Amino acid sequence: MFVGCGTDDAGLQSWGRPNTGSGPPASVRQLDKFIDQSAAAAVLYFSGQKANNELGDIFSRIEHSRTADEVVEQIESLILEGVLRVGDRLPGERELSRQFHVSRPILRDALKALEARGLIAARHGGGTYVADVIGQIFAPSVMELIASHPKAVADYLEYRRDIEGIAAEYAARRATEDDRALLGEIMTRMALAHQSGDAGAESAIDVEFHSAVGECAHNIILLHTLRSCYRLLSDGILRNRAMIYHLPGVRERIFEQHRAIHEAIAARQPALARTAAVEHIDFVRNAMAEAERTGDWQRVSRLRLKQRSSG
Repeated sequence: MFVGCGTDDAGLQSWGRPNTGSGPPASVRQLDKFIDQSAAAAVLYFSGQKANNELGDIFSRIEHSRTADEVVEQIESLILEGVLRVGDRLPGERELSRQFHVSRPILRDALKALEARGLIAARHGGGTYVADVIGQIFAPSVMELIASHPKAVADYLEYRRDIEGIAAEYAARRATEDDRALLGEIMTRMALAHQSGDAGAESAIDVEFHSAVGECAHNIILLHTLRSCYRLLSDGILRNRAMIYHLPGVRERIFEQHRAIHEAIAARQPALARTAAVEHIDFVRNAMAEAERTGDWQRVSRLRLKQRSSG
């Protein structure tokens, strides 16, 4: 049973006892590798570093007004709607001119305006990329504060509990056929990673799944709020989140919770989807607290053993 949790769970009863053996269930090297994989997965997903982040024909032809303002407005909308992600590389001038059906001088004026607003960034000899606007929400100083104050981490999870629930509810109401197909494809890959025991792949798909739920909610503010929250994962702030996967039965429970969220959204059951998402975050929050306690017990046990041996 979780400490502070009102329900019993036979699969979690062994957590409340310190490990008095020679070491933790998994080696420190394995744990550090998993944590690195978890952080790298979040960095990869939110930095737009995909296998090929060149964009296809996502821009609409401008028919009536061929001014820079029209181009600016369209690119701004794609960034706001989450279609263009941080780190996505825009096509070259020739290709953009073709897709927008505008002259290069007009296009250059539009790109200069977007760069002046901090929405895109040009790299000398390397193209033009969507700027890290989301990352600016959590400045380095704020990240350090969160890392050094456990209550801030607890508040983060409390906040995520609510917005994850809202996102799942909205997704169940608003997800299109394409949205539900995407979630189904993600769940298929998650199941394969889970069955193979590939913790790094499973962690990457975990981040992708929650972000996709946010996209299915079709609420711009909610989407960017969720994405900014997940950026904390990429900086290793939530170290205990990675540690929970080494507690008995946790990987199985989390996988089943993700499946419950997906099934509720696919069945268009908003209340059930919200409940499933909230229960998932509650589980993660309690598991993180238990992982921290268990780790502290193990530390004390090793110190006592060392003291007895030296005496």
